Amino acid sequence: MRKKIVAGNWKMNKTLQEGIDLAIEINKLAVEKADNDVDIIIAPPFIHLTEVGKVIDREHVSLSSQNCASEQQGAFTGEVSAEMLWSAGVDYVIIGHSERRAYYQEDNDILNKKIKLALDNNLKIIFCCGENLEQREANKHFEVIKKQLTETVFTLIKEDFDSIILAYEPIWAIGTGKTATPEQAQEIHKFIRSLISEKFGNDIAQETTILYGGSCKPANAKQLFVNPDVDGGLIGGAALKAEDFIDIVNSFK
Repeated sequence: MRKKIVAGNWKMNKTLQEGIDLAIEINKLAVEKADNDVDIIIAPPFIHLTEVGKVIDREHVSLSSQNCASEQQGAFTGEVSAEMLWSAGVDYVIIGHSERRAYYQEDNDILNKKIKLALDNNLKIIFCCGENLEQREANKHFEVIKKQLTETVFTLIKEDFDSIILAYEPIWAIGTGKTATPEQAQEIHKFIRSLISEKFGNDIAQETTILYGGSCKPANAKQLFVNPDVDGGLIGGAALKAEDFIDIVNSFK
């Protein structure tokens, strides 16, 4: 059975104290109320990671970074390396998020460097893929996603792919209030799983967790998660409220 996962990406939100308070509340609800069959991950901003790591119970909540540098170390002002993240007790790193691709021009060469460094430093990876509105309307979404995966995580060997979680982001549904219908989400997730099967075999495909990442919230999580190929969510705005976040976690029940 592949893992069910709900990951909260806080993006650039919350002061340090607000982040600590949110993590404490999420941890409390995770221990008291959360579905134990679902893995919970939170991804605070860089400067919160160490302090947030002190207030969560790792048996119930794992810690992720939102990004890592594409270089190992050196004169790269403002960057945070994968080794630094590992040394700070981070478990996961998000790579390839649509906002990083769009706003910081991260191409597949950069993403591949990040993937390698993350794996070299024992970090598990939440790797994002997805199409924008123009690509969706032009019926190129399958082509776009295949290219994104083929040129990045599909260059890995089978053993390394065990450390990869995929997240499908319909970019047109991030922060817009729009959401892919459950049928649209299932269609893409099934397609992604078929690509994994072609590359690495059906066993790996069936073991790989694929998250949905586009305006998932308590009101629609159950309808999305009931699909056989949707294994959880990469949550944005709804991850900033502990009750909402844990309600999403419990949507599998």
